[in-house]
Amino acid sequence: MEDASKHTPAQKQLLKRQQELEHWKRHSKQLRSRNLITGLTIGAFVLGLFSYTILSVKQERIMDEIDDEAKIFVMKGPRTGANS
Repeated sequence: MEDASKHTPAQKQLLKRQQELEHWKRHSKQLRSRNLITGLTIGAFVLGLFSYTILSVKQERIMDEIDDEAKIFVMKGPRTGANS
């Protein structure tokens, strides 16, 4: 390599950019796989949270239906001191 003091600022900047480009070329595969893993992890979390929310709402509706059926049963059932 030539003496760095003989380079102009533009040449120094070009050399630095070339070194950065080589660095990114060498590490791009590793970075891509990390990004893929991160994306899949976030996607799995979002999908799990969405599924949990939908399941909770569905169970809430079922409980409301059961409560309504229980109220109807109590109203139609025999009157005793416990349920009047």
